[in-house]
Amino acid sequence: MDYRLLYITTADIDEAERLGKGLVEARLCACANILGPIKSFYWWQGKMEEGGEVALIAKTRGDLVDVATAWVKSHHSYSVPCVVSLPIDGGNPDFLKWIGEETNSPN
Repeated sequence: MDYRLLYITTADIDEAERLGKGLVEARLCACANILGPIKSFYWWQGKMEEGGEVALIAKTRGDLVDVATAWVKSHHSYSVPCVVSLPIDGGNPDFLKWIGEETNSPN
């Protein structure tokens, strides 16, 4: 099975908690971790910006990435949220199996 980490940046801890809990409750991800605060530098509408954010890392299956991404986009405060998928190349087989068991099949 194909397992992934979703890396998501959020405006603040409240949004990270809301999105993380929502993804897990919907069983689109087996687990979500909040990291931060982080400082971000980026281009937006033609100018360099910087600001504080909070990162969210969610563990899921490859076949749920598109559904989870769409869910985040529809619940996120940003018009263009960062939601990127990173492959999990290996790890504890029991943990990876648990990810598969705790997530739903996409509709």
